[in-house]
Amino acid sequence: MKDVLKNKSYQFAIRIINMYKYLNRDKNEYVISKQLLRCGTAIGALIREAEYGQSKADFIAKMSIALKEANETDYWLSLLKDTGYLNDEHFKSIKADAEELLKLLISTVKTSKNSLKSK
Repeated sequence: MKDVLKNKSYQFAIRIINMYKYLNRDKNEYVISKQLLRCGTAIGALIREAEYGQSKADFIAKMSIALKEANETDYWLSLLKDTGYLNDEHFKSIKADAEELLKLLISTVKTSKNSLKSK
């Protein structure tokens, strides 16, 4: 699960960076896209950071922050779509990836918390 999450979050960050470049270059959108870039790339960085957490609690804390960043990313993507900066095709594709990351992170955090409680 960890490698899947690590790889998917990295590929997602690449998509976010490319979307940021597109929004800046083609749509002249600089504010929301910057927020999207920050939180969309933070997900993978936090997952990588959690990988070498000092403890199980540290791992859970980092993954929980990655989950928050994924949720925030989802918000910015919806806002960009609803304000006409993203068309349906671009939105649906990246939204599906964001939702998949959210589900994986929710599962990871829940499983980790449960294993911590059972000790």
